[in-house]
Amino acid sequence: MSSVDRDLRGGTGSPAGADPRRWLALTVLAAMQFMLIMDITVVNVALPDIQSSLDFSPGGLAWVVNAYVLVAGGFLLLGGRLADMFGRRKIFMAGVLVFGLASVACGAAANSGMLVGSRFVQGLGEALAGPAALGLIPVLFPDRKERMKALGIWGGLSAVAGAVGSVVGGMVTDLVSWRWIFFVNIPIALIALILVPRMMPESRMARDNHRVDAVGAVSATGGLVAVVYGLLQAAEHSWSSGRVLVPLLGGIALLIFMVVWESRTPDPMIPLRFFSNRTRVTTNLVSVAIFAAFFTYMFLFTLYAQQVHDYSPMKTGLAYIPLTIMALVGAGTSTVLMPRVGVKAVMTTAFFGGAVALFIAAEGFAPDAGFAGGFMPGLILFGFFNGLAYPALINGALHEVTGQDSGLASGVQTAMQQTGAALGLATLVPFAFRYVNDHIADGTSPEVAQTDGYALAFRIGAGALVVAAVAILVTLEKVSGEMRDPVAEAAEAADAAAAAEVAVDPSSSAAR
Repeated sequence: MSSVDRDLRGGTGSPAGADPRRWLALTVLAAMQFMLIMDITVVNVALPDIQSSLDFSPGGLAWVVNAYVLVAGGFLLLGGRLADMFGRRKIFMAGVLVFGLASVACGAAANSGMLVGSRFVQGLGEALAGPAALGLIPVLFPDRKERMKALGIWGGLSAVAGAVGSVVGGMVTDLVSWRWIFFVNIPIALIALILVPRMMPESRMARDNHRVDAVGAVSATGGLVAVVYGLLQAAEHSWSSGRVLVPLLGGIALLIFMVVWESRTPDPMIPLRFFSNRTRVTTNLVSVAIFAAFFTYMFLFTLYAQQVHDYSPMKTGLAYIPLTIMALVGAGTSTVLMPRVGVKAVMTTAFFGGAVALFIAAEGFAPDAGFAGGFMPGLILFGFFNGLAYPALINGALHEVTGQDSGLASGVQTAMQQTGAALGLATLVPFAFRYVNDHIADGTSPEVAQTDGYALAFRIGAGALVVAAVAILVTLEKVSGEMRDPVAEAAEAADAAAAAEVAVDPSSSAAR
């Protein structure tokens, strides 16, 4: 038993002897995590208001989303490593402080550059605070039964946060201002900064000879940012333009350097042996496809609803309720079906179904379409099949992964999902915008051009999902159908190696 465990259990080894304020501490951590996840989707419905307020170009608008997801995904594994080495509470506090200050800057942004720059910093705060907060849960709940309950609450709130972000964003934007979708983070961040040091001790892994792979994290994130920047520039410039080619080729060079570095450094951020399993590789690649399609759908649906159909931000947010509900239904259905029919069958069905849903969504786009007959079928079906895919993707990403490496596997999957979101907004969205601009220049009305351009982007996204579904059929091995929880597995592995963990600030428990 580690000294962290002894400190929190009060020496009894039972829940009755655990820290009496552990559930309050979990509430604070979960509330902060809720805001971190919600900030990925909360901006979607506010995008048209942000565009008109800060004079964003169509291609530049995607950076309001991309800046956050690229940095959050790129530095996620580094954030977890820093928390293990230097203290989870310390890194959590640093991440919350960075996130809170960046939220102030986002809400006060005077121009597009200030908002995008602040979103980059927000993403860094998420990459630091998220893994550190997750690492504190096993410290707060040394009893396995209580820990599983706490992790269930954590996972449920995280899922809900991503789902309700668009609804909350629409309501706040309509009732107050788009700036308040960022300002609402501040009270939660302040509460966390005040209460967390009082309620939990510091903890970290024992000192070892491993080093922080900052070079790998920076080169991976920098390469992705450069590639995405080049792709987004293609919405407004030709592919032969230096504004497209220079960042695109520079980003690819950085990513190649990252792979070479990871293969040679003794302490890589992502050991290349992790990609020796074809099921894990396939799962992570198809995750890119489905998240690219999902974020493209939400981005373009928001613009279409407000710019062509004159939806208010609140009405647009409420329009996402069917998608949100069906995503939760789909996820629940997936956990029931996987043990019965297998992960491969569920994942394949989800991707083929998602492709059909995108085709239906494309057909529902029309300047005179109503909500029930035009938009709702796509929202319901695409929401359901996305929800159906997610649990299966988790199991695929954890295939033949030990508890010790489950945190790494989960981190890689999260990074790939957020990379997929960014690449979707950097490829399908610029393609749609270029189509719209070219056809308006040829005399097509803006409403018809947007309808056709956005629908075409959906069909291309559907094609990508079909390709992904075929890849799943061909390459996926038999995967366990029992729902896996990477956080719980990592916690179990940490328990097995409890002697390697030390409490570096046991005096903090005196605050209790």
